[in-house]
Amino acid sequence: MKKSFETIKLATDNFCEGNKIGEGGFGAVYKGRLSNGQDIAVKRLSMGLAQGDIEFKNEVMLIAKLQHRNLVRLLGFNLEGSEKLLIYEFVQNASLDNFIFDPRKRANLDWDRRYKIIGGMARGLLYLHEDSRLRIIHRDLKASNILLDEEMNPKISDFGTAKLFVIDQTQGNTNRVVGT
Repeated sequence: MKKSFETIKLATDNFCEGNKIGEGGFGAVYKGRLSNGQDIAVKRLSMGLAQGDIEFKNEVMLIAKLQHRNLVRLLGFNLEGSEKLLIYEFVQNASLDNFIFDPRKRANLDWDRRYKIIGGMARGLLYLHEDSRLRIIHRDLKASNILLDEEMNPKISDFGTAKLFVIDQTQGNTNRVVGT
């Protein structure tokens, strides 16, 4: 679904620093709330990056066609003037790296919870590689791209560098180094 820039600007309080929840290589992510009360996460891609154009198109084209409980859901996008926005479901507990690298939060990752997170990540990857209509290789899977919902269920995010494979393809070549 396409959302107007003004709607997203209002939802994020004009992309207020206090609503910034993350920063990636291609832009910042802001928490927002739509007029219907739904919380959202908005990735605002940095202006003027040609690479950002590719990442934006790649993410919209791929993730819009995917639906799995262990993948973050793309709710919409906005491409207005020089602005490029991706609107996602808001995932309550941020990313896995916030738990791994924070001594206090790490205590919440007992072995049962870690096993549940690993299993969810594996189900998400299996869906991408084998079970979806598309064959997708993520190419930037890391703790900061694994989001945790309120029940600590993992959701794979950030498909900007993902690569689409044909159904029976088992290997591929790339012309550029991607990922972290």
